[in-house]
Amino acid sequence: MSLEPRHYDVIVSPVITEKATNASEQNKVVFKVALTATKPQIKEAVEKLFDVKVKSVNTLVRKGKTKVFKGRKGVQNDVKKAVVTLVEGHTIDITSGL
Repeated sequence: MSLEPRHYDVIVSPVITEKATNASEQNKVVFKVALTATKPQIKEAVEKLFDVKVKSVNTLVRKGKTKVFKGRKGVQNDVKKAVVTLVEGHTIDITSGL
């Protein structure tokens, strides 16, 4: 099993929110991923990095919001998230890190 650097480029970081924590009860894990990442690439990266079986991958793109900070307008970057559903019996502890 080879850990290729491109797997680390696909998965940017885990999402740790109340909603993501509740989803973990249904064997789902949420990750921020690269905007160019495809579902098969995300599936392969998660399986290789965490040594689990992936059942399905759902993705969403949150468009960047316009915000005002100290009187200056700015635009947040677009963010792509992946909700990865794991096969029954597999888990990922995202608090341990890689």
